[in-house]
Formats: sequence, C-alpha cells, structure tokens
Amino acid sequence: MRRPSVGPGAWWLAAVTAVLIGAPPGAWAQGDADAGKAVYDKWCAGCHGDNGGGDGVAAAYMLPRPRDFTRAVYQIRTTASGALPTDDDLRHVIDNGMPGSTMPGWKSRLSATQRDNVIAYLKTFSRFFEEGAPEPEPVSVGRPPKVTEESLAEGRRLFIDELQCNSCHGDAGRGNGTSAPTLTDDWGFPIRPADLSRNWTFNGGGEVEDIFMRMRTGLDGTPMPSNWDIVESEIITEEQLWQVAQYVRSLSPEEVPRPQDVIRASRLEGALPDGPDADAWTDVRRYYVPMVGQITVAPRQFVPTVDGVWVQAVHNETALAMRITWDDPTASPDPEWDEYFQGLAQVLTDVDGPLEAQGPDRLAVQFPVQATDGMERPYFLGGDSRRPVYRIMWTSTPDGIVEGRGTGLTAFRSNAGAGATHAAVFDDGQWRLQLTRPLVSPDTTLAPSLPSGEAIPMAFFASDGTQGGGDVRGSVSAWYAIYLDVPTPRRVFVVPVVAALLTVVLGMVVVWQAQAAHRQSGS
Repeated sequence: MRRPSVGPGAWWLAAVTAVLIGAPPGAWAQGDADAGKAVYDKWCAGCHGDNGGGDGVAAAYMLPRPRDFTRAVYQIRTTASGALPTDDDLRHVIDNGMPGSTMPGWKSRLSATQRDNVIAYLKTFSRFFEEGAPEPEPVSVGRPPKVTEESLAEGRRLFIDELQCNSCHGDAGRGNGTSAPTLTDDWGFPIRPADLSRNWTFNGGGEVEDIFMRMRTGLDGTPMPSNWDIVESEIITEEQLWQVAQYVRSLSPEEVPRPQDVIRASRLEGALPDGPDADAWTDVRRYYVPMVGQITVAPRQFVPTVDGVWVQAVHNETALAMRITWDDPTASPDPEWDEYFQGLAQVLTDVDGPLEAQGPDRLAVQFPVQATDGMERPYFLGGDSRRPVYRIMWTSTPDGIVEGRGTGLTAFRSNAGAGATHAAVFDDGQWRLQLTRPLVSPDTTLAPSLPSGEAIPMAFFASDGTQGGGDVRGSVSAWYAIYLDVPTPRRVFVVPVVAALLTVVLGMVVVWQAQAAHRQSGS
C-alpha cells in the first residue's frame, strides 16, 4: 500500500493529536504503575529494555524490533493515525500478542490486575501519557456491506488500481510486491509487508472488521499508512474501503488451519501426478504443518520467513508423491532483494556471525532410517548417530535434490537413497514442490521402505536464501506422520450387494408365503 507521509518524527503528531482530541480527563484505566514495574521488569524488560526503549538484551535477535515505548508510536490502535492508543488498544496487544512477531499474548499468564498495572507503567515511559492528558477517542466505523462475487471483484480492482496495495503486498497478497525489497520502518530496520493469504498472522486480528480498522488507522511506525484520507478526499467511498478489506480476507482460508498429527496419502489407481500443478492435486486434501525458527544449532534462524507448509500426498502400488507448498516472496537468490538482504545483514550482525550473501531456497523432508517402536523418534534436528534419519533435500539454485543419511543438521552424507525425483514451480510468491519416491527401498540401511497402513514419522525443514537461510539456518517442524491408505478390499463392495440381494429374496419369500396362506384360508 502507499507509503505514509509521516516519518520518524511521528511522535510530535501523536502529541498534538492527543491534545486536540478533547476526550474528558480521567478517562484512563486506573492501574498501579509501581506494581506494574515489577511485572514489567520480570516479563517485558528482556525484550523492551529496562527503560522501555525497545533495546533489551534479546532485541538484537528480533525483527521486527520490540516496541520502543518512549516514542509512544503504536501500530495497533482504534484511534486515528498519529494518535495515542486507548487503554483498550494496549490491553488488546498485551492480551493477544502480535502475530508475526516475537510478542506473545499474556492473557493466560498475567491476571487482569497485573495487565492493568503494566499498562499504567508502560505509559510512564513517555510524556505524551502525562496524568490528566485526555484519552483519545476511537474512530467511528460503519458496518460492512454484504459480501458478493461482484463486491469481491470490486475490492480486488481497488486493491490493485486505486490503492495500489499490490506494490507492497503483491498481486496475490503474498508480500512480494515491487516495493517490498526496499521497505523499512521508521527506525530504519528492514520490514516485510504482511502475507495477506495468512490472516492468522495479522497484527491486530484477521477478520474483516480488524482488516478494515488497520486500513482506517494505519500501522504507525511502518510503511502501512491510513487510507482514510482517500475516503475523505472522495477518491473512494467508505463502502469501497470495506470491499477492499473483504477482498483481503478472501485471500486466506475460511478457517484458521489446524495441524493434524497424521497426513493421509490417498490411494490412486494408475499414474501419479506428473508435477505440482497437475489437475490431479485439485481434490487432494491439504494438511498444514507449522514451523518455527531453528534456534538450537548455530547458525540459528531467529527471523524465519517460512512458518508453515501445506502438504498433500497420494500413492499407488509403487510410489508416493507429496506436494509441498509454502509462501516465499522471492525465488532466492534474487538481485532485486539485495538491498533488503544488506539491511538484514547490518541488523543481525551479532547473531551467530555475519550474513554474507543470498543463497538458494531449501526444503527437506526426513524419515527415520529404521522403523521406530511406540512414540520414540530420532532427534528432530536431523537425527543423531544412534537414530539417523533419511533426508530428501531440495535446493532452488541449482534446482535439484539429494538423498542421504543425517545424524544431525550439520552431519549429512549423500547416497543413492531410494531414487527420489522432483519438480518445482515458483509463482507469485509461492513455491510448489512435488517429491516422488518408490515405496520399496533398494537398500533399507540407506532409505526406509514406506509400507501402507502404517503411520510413518516425517518432519520438515525449510529456509529462505534471501533471509540468510542455509542447510542449518532455517525453519523446522516437529515430527508428524504420513499414513498411506490401504487398498479397499473387494469384499467391502461385494458384501453389501450380496446382503441387499438376500434381503430382497427373503422379502419376496415372506410375501409369497403370506399370499399363499391367505389363498388357503379363503378357500
């Protein structure tokens, strides 16, 4: 979306707005700032700093950086752009966290009184919250119009043609617009546009009303401006702004994806799909696998791009095919993202050594080399010498895969494996990768066979080369399992038919006997 005209000096606008709002004095929630300091020092200072400057000991490992409370510039608000947040706004962030960042929700950890006290203490970091200052008023919003195919089409038109949201967010909303590689926040840190196809990661909430509010108020301190001036200038109407919000919401699944422990591979008769865009994948169920930054083995990944993959799987009598898709703004390495990478390298210089150059994108799938009993699994970070893993490792540049034996993320030895093949497609901020391998391994000491009717442990690793990713620095999943559906026995189809025929025959016999008895009694 359009860059805001307000830069790092936005603090003075917040002050002026707070004075001009005119809300009655004393409207702030009553918390105990002294008691709030104890809670802040225990739970918040490590990231936000002892003096609230966003410079805690953990801040160097985070992007976006923790909030600098001394500037009183807040992203998530129900107040006008440049205004201070209400206490309810602050409470919303404390309760629910900031998805897409390292800020967790505290509602389940801190009592309501503790959270009120923390709010009171946070406001002591900035003179804009001086006692007696009027509390800003939330902006008024109308009701969303009815969603129709026509309104969504209009929302898309406005998204691209009028508001030019795609310049940052991309045509499909995956954060890969032409301006995305050059964006920074008001403090000069590189910042990525939101991936609008994953509303569960939206700061401030992912429903239509939340999206409209972010477009109405902007995200202060970031390149995301308020779009309300366009409405006030009568370039678009408020209803049209709602239509854009509705279109953005339509880019995500209707329901937040819920991970399943077991991924089912459907049984096919005949040939498997010949690539990730084959029509055969259209009706195959998708499973979501969440991922987190690998922060155990150096070099670690504290700012991962890939936080989840979608997995589909099918098999026939000879082979298994998996289609794995994930969002990534660019096919790495990409010269157009050099500016972003250099900014990232400057910000994260003290995290396990410098980032030197963009690399390829990567994805790996791993299975235990040997079958496991019960719940015991190899070490999820690439196995170990006692319980090694079989890995299929794909890289984007050059486009290829290797199979081998892993005894840790830093210990991998390639081998002939099971004869896996692949096909990869990158399009509009998304990778689509198909991996296919035989069910029976020629050497089970190198690669496991994949029997039907059993839950086979499986885990994933992914990295973004533009984010400094590599074979170790990336995102990891926990262990899941893949289950190859067994062929349906013929008796499943035959028995019901036979039973139905017997029922019909028996019914006819009963009717014939009843009719015969009736005739005899009548004679």
